[in-house]
Amino acid sequence: MSIDQGDWDDGARASASTLLARAAAAARHADRRLAEAIDDFFVPDDSRLDDRTRAALAATLTAMVAVVEHDLRRRAVTHVSGTDPAAIERIRNGAPVLDRLVGSGLLRDFDLMRELIARTRQDLLVDLLPALPPDEIGSASLLARLAGSADAWVADAALAMMAAESRRRGLTDSNRLERTELPAELQHRLVWWVAAAIREQLGPSSADRAIVEAALRALADHDESDRLESAAMRLAATIDPQPAELATVLRHALGDRRVALVIALLGHALGIDYATMRQIVLDGGDQLWLALRGAGLDRATVARIGLSLCEADPRHDVEAFADQLEAIAAVTPDEARGALAPLRLHPDFRAAMAELEKRR
Repeated sequence: MSIDQGDWDDGARASASTLLARAAAAARHADRRLAEAIDDFFVPDDSRLDDRTRAALAATLTAMVAVVEHDLRRRAVTHVSGTDPAAIERIRNGAPVLDRLVGSGLLRDFDLMRELIARTRQDLLVDLLPALPPDEIGSASLLARLAGSADAWVADAALAMMAAESRRRGLTDSNRLERTELPAELQHRLVWWVAAAIREQLGPSSADRAIVEAALRALADHDESDRLESAAMRLAATIDPQPAELATVLRHALGDRRVALVIALLGHALGIDYATMRQIVLDGGDQLWLALRGAGLDRATVARIGLSLCEADPRHDVEAFADQLEAIAAVTPDEARGALAPLRLHPDFRAAMAELEKRR
């Protein structure tokens, strides 16, 4: 009986220790959730993601991690020795790594989330913009007309953008991606994070080399020129509308709800990179009005574009835009381009200057 009692006491003490540890962890978790709820409460309304954007962002992030993970597991299996079937099984059927990456905080990366939030808002804007009736922009869409151009360069660039748009729409239609379409630097980070999470599941093993080789080959095969944003910039540069043509092309692109092309056309006209111009268009406000005037657009075109974007995004005040339309039109194109001149600098240069300023 004394032995039985001792066994019971040891087991009880172990269970009690486990219970105490779980209770302490639960308390810490509750405090963290409260801190996060407080932070969320004090986020200004104009900085808060609406429910639709939040859901779309979550779907995009989930799909991106999934497509990278599937690709790495598939590639890694081909590099594992056939004499280690257990490793092959663990690689092929490991638990999804998304929760681990989220819990680690790695996916809170500023550059990654800036890209994903902007891309999500851009994609949602496509559905929110009003489509112009065919009698205003022609029976065929702008891209369809460009794809049928006698100029082979223009036709090829238009077809490439149509293909890129189709891939991007796949996420909306099926919650799946064929590829991440991330810039190369962000793709590099995400691939190695996923690779590390897969390796963590396996522990030190003979599969380490296979995972590294899979990551290196995945990165070598990544082509950021396939991105919708890159395709839009190539098309804008190829058609290179002259100042007198730009208003018409923009009106047709906007009527077709080709948001990426609208951004690319403005960026090309002003010499501003896509990511910066995208943020200007999505945020609206003074910088956008300056960009429209800097591109040489007249009052009527500025009004059409401004009203369309304001009506599509509830965060923008249509009446406030209408009230300042006269002031916007009074800014000369030269004055507007001068005000936007810093944005034409290389983005890394701008980031370095901003970082230096913070450390003054």
